[in-house]
Amino acid sequence: MKVYFLRHGLAGKRSEWKRDDAERPLTVEGIERMHRIAATLAALDLGLDAIVTSPLVRAKQTAEIVAQELEMPLKEDARLAPGFNAELLRGVLLDHPGAKAVMVVGHEPDFSATIGALVGGGSIICRKGGLALVELPDAHSHKGELLWLVPPRILASGES
Repeated sequence: MKVYFLRHGLAGKRSEWKRDDAERPLTVEGIERMHRIAATLAALDLGLDAIVTSPLVRAKQTAEIVAQELEMPLKEDARLAPGFNAELLRGVLLDHPGAKAVMVVGHEPDFSATIGALVGGGSIICRKGGLALVELPDAHSHKGELLWLVPPRILASGES
């Protein structure tokens, strides 16, 4: 099973946001960059069976842009909100029986910690708009292999 971890795009600064952090949106630049990233993802033809997003606004906006470009439905899942981990990932994956490739859209530091736990440790940094691919033997697996981690500047360049 392939699990694609897409971190949400550029959002407004937390220190400057005066409302609930869950409502903090992507910036204009973040939206524009996510459209370029989504076009690259479409060209890569990842073979996704599902896209699942955190309910926080910036993640939902990111996932909506990608889902629209890939012409796929989108599922919101509270388990992808801050506090996400490898155990919660297993639950998300088990909700998609038969899926061979699932994209989850969420947040740091949870994504890096989860990827690190799945691949046996190490320091991983998932940048805003970055994409990691972890291959697991199946949805029940506790260990997998990091196949790649692509920074957003590569995805947004359109050179797929």
